[in-house]
Amino acid sequence: MGLVKSCCKKFLLGQDGLFTAFKKMKQARLKIIPMSCYNKSMSRPGEHLTTARLILAIVSTSVEEVAIVAIWRWLLPEFGIELPLSVLIGVMAAWVAFSVSLFVFTTRVLKRQTVVGLPTMIRSKGKVASPLAPEGFVRIKGELWGATSGEGNVDTGEEIEVVGEDGLKLVVRRIGTNKSIR
Repeated sequence: MGLVKSCCKKFLLGQDGLFTAFKKMKQARLKIIPMSCYNKSMSRPGEHLTTARLILAIVSTSVEEVAIVAIWRWLLPEFGIELPLSVLIGVMAAWVAFSVSLFVFTTRVLKRQTVVGLPTMIRSKGKVASPLAPEGFVRIKGELWGATSGEGNVDTGEEIEVVGEDGLKLVVRRIGTNKSIR
């Protein structure tokens, strides 16, 4: 690790060339993967995290299955409880089914992307924080947003509804007005 750090430091400080830094790293038998190769090998962003979670799920479920067998084999007989092999197989199958369904559920939840930003603000209600003449600021869900009113001036404290977006500004109208501004 010290060789890598010293090569990077020399390269960044200009005391050594890129070729020499790679040559020293190769001599230290380090594998260098160009970013272009790394990006091509990933078919979807975050796929490596799902693979890591899958490996962890398989290992942890295996350990849990071994614990179930150990309880069945040694702990239950200590209390005078004798269960047939079919019960053990049923419990293990149920545990595997539970683990698989839990993995599938959590994978779907983790892959779901949260929608945030201007598009989610449409139809939100708030109050004018500084007069819209026709531009100013509104407070929606505790956040201060730049806004434009297509209906002319709107005074501070009036309730508004977001009807669109214009770049990074919200387009709003007074609540109770039937016109939609876009």
